[in-house]
Parts: sequence; C-alpha cells; structure tokens
Amino acid sequence: MKAKILAALRETDGYVSGQELCEAFGVSRTAVWKAINQLKKEGYEIEAVTNRGYRILSVPDLLSENELNSIRKTEWVGKQIYYFDVLDSTNTKANHLAEKGAEHGTLVVAGRQEAGKGRRGRSWSSPANTGIFMTLLLKPELESQNASMLTLVTALAVAKAIKRETGLAAEIKWPNDIVLNGKKICGILTEMSAQIDYVNHIVIGIGINVHNEEFPEELSERATSILLEGGKRVNRAMLIEAVWEEFENYYGIFMETQDVSKLTAEYDMCLANRGKKVRVLDPKDPYEGVAQGITARGELIVDTWESRKLVSSGEVSVRGIYGYV
Repeated sequence: MKAKILAALRETDGYVSGQELCEAFGVSRTAVWKAINQLKKEGYEIEAVTNRGYRILSVPDLLSENELNSIRKTEWVGKQIYYFDVLDSTNTKANHLAEKGAEHGTLVVAGRQEAGKGRRGRSWSSPANTGIFMTLLLKPELESQNASMLTLVTALAVAKAIKRETGLAAEIKWPNDIVLNGKKICGILTEMSAQIDYVNHIVIGIGINVHNEEFPEELSERATSILLEGGKRVNRAMLIEAVWEEFENYYGIFMETQDVSKLTAEYDMCLANRGKKVRVLDPKDPYEGVAQGITARGELIVDTWESRKLVSSGEVSVRGIYGYV
C-alpha cells in the first residue's frame, strides 16, 4: 500500500486528503496514517495539514520496492520487482528466479553487490549507496544467435536514459560500456540459458556508477561516475525507471526483426569509437583500424589498411589506441 500512496501523492501538485486515500485503496484512516509515518521514517518529507490532507515535499535517493513501484510507468518491465539491500550478484539472483518460474520482465535490484560480475569473468565494483545494480529477466521468443544483440539494445537505452535524466552526453563504447568524457560509467552483462533450438531465458545485468566520489587507483584513469562528470546528484530510482522506459521502446523495435537494423543509425550516433583508431584484441591475430559503426547484426565495422572487418561482440575486446575509448 505504501507504493500506492506514494504514487497518489506524486500524481498531484496539491494535497490528497486522507479520506480520498482511504476510499481509493479500501483501507482505514489509521492504516493510511501508519503508512505515511513509515514513509517519513524512510526519509520522505510529507506535509500533513488538517482539513487538507497530505502533500509530498521531497523524496530521498532511496532504492526499494515501494519507491520503484510508485514511479513505474513501464508496460511490462518491472511488473514484479525484487529489491535487496545486499546480494552476491543481481544476475545470479535473476537466473535463480528464472529457474523457479519468474515471469518475463522481472526486475532484480540491489543496494550493494558482494560478487558483481563483469564481462569475461571480471568483477564489478558495487559499493553501497553509490550506484545502480540491477538485472532484467527476459523470456523471449528469440533465436539464440540473436541474443547477443540485446546488449547493444540495452546500451542504447542506458545512454539515452542518462542523457534524459542528467543532460550529460553519454556515449557507447562498443559493445557493452557506457562512457562519459572517455571514461566508463556503466557496464552491461548479458547471459543466456538455452537449449539447441530454444532460449530458456536471458538476463541483462546493468551496473551504473552514479554517486561515486572516487575510485581505486587501478580504475581511476578509465572509470568515472555521473556525480564526478555532472557535479550533482541524481535520483537513482528515477534513472532506473528511465532506463526501462527507453528499453521497452528499443526492445519492441528489435523484436520486429530480431536484429538492430532499425537501430543502427541511432546507435552509430552514440558510438564513442566511431571514426577513431581502435585495436582489436583478437587472441589469434590482433589488429588496428578505424571503427566505422555497426552492422544490422551488431558487429563492429573496422576498416584496416587492407580490408573491412566485422567484429563480433563475443569474440574479442576493442580498445582505443590513445586511451580507453
């Protein structure tokens, strides 16, 4: 009920009477009063005026099921939200939920991760109260060979959401990093459970550096946060909502063709590597060239002195010649 009360308070610029809340949710005035007091204890500033009702004045930077549900406008993402103060990994939890029958669009969010996972078995730093650590569970009618492109779809959604919520020009470092001013602020990890001819489920994990004020020395040259780049704090719950609103749109476009043919132009506009010299770290034959954009299959187009090559995201890593990007 707290989520419903929060949503009702947010939907009006004025006051909402206790009686209106009682009638809307079929509860007593005492129940409303208790819920309001619980919200105040959680950090919500709510004004109560006799004969006028309740009005929300400010919202804390709080992640919880109630907060996320109260601002949810997505059609199917987050119909079921699981929030945990601490998890080993949101991807691991989402995979476990999938195996137990959790539905398409289930969202897992953690305040902190103790064993956050990055690409190629790397760890992802997940300190408390600073970032966004979340995973979306998908059970799509999708050919397994097309699943990797969901990473690019997600990257486009994250970049657009960050720009929408902060005004910062977020870019994509192909295939799965979001960067600001040439430094990484977000990583995306897509994992799939599949049989030979059938996708059981897919989980898409996202880690965003939001309020980090510093990084370990070994990361400081290539990692940053929204706070460090923008100079102000943003509401993490609102950013989460923005990501999934954008994702629903791009996911719908992707599923029409099961490729990124209708998204390549927009993706290329966000591509931090585009027109830059890159080094393709192919373990068999590393090479250098200029990144030109992506194909309809999400491959990175790299022009070398000899030929045009297509790089698949699962095969290699790409680094800039003169820096991380």
